[in-house]
Amino acid sequence: MLTVVAEICIKPGRRAAVLEAIERLIPLVLQEEGCGSYQALIDHKAQVPWKQHSPDSIFMVEHWESLRHLEQHQQADHMETHRAIIKDDVVDVKIFVLEPA
Repeated sequence: MLTVVAEICIKPGRRAAVLEAIERLIPLVLQEEGCGSYQALIDHKAQVPWKQHSPDSIFMVEHWESLRHLEQHQQADHMETHRAIIKDDVVDVKIFVLEPA
């Protein structure tokens, strides 16, 4: 099982709109073959000196059975549509594909 962590960097003030688009996308992704989980997370407001602050980011945490499944996910029609919907609100996307150590 692969774990994907994607940081979607959003233009200031547009996080709620992108989160709404992601909420509409989640049920479609969860139906994809090989998808174990697909969850959006946002920055927890905490005033501690060791914490990174990312108020304009959305973090996707995903679990996929294989790289093949992840690649199919990236090419799915609903993902193409989703990327087109949010493209004007997104500044950058950083994707990490991780495996157990």
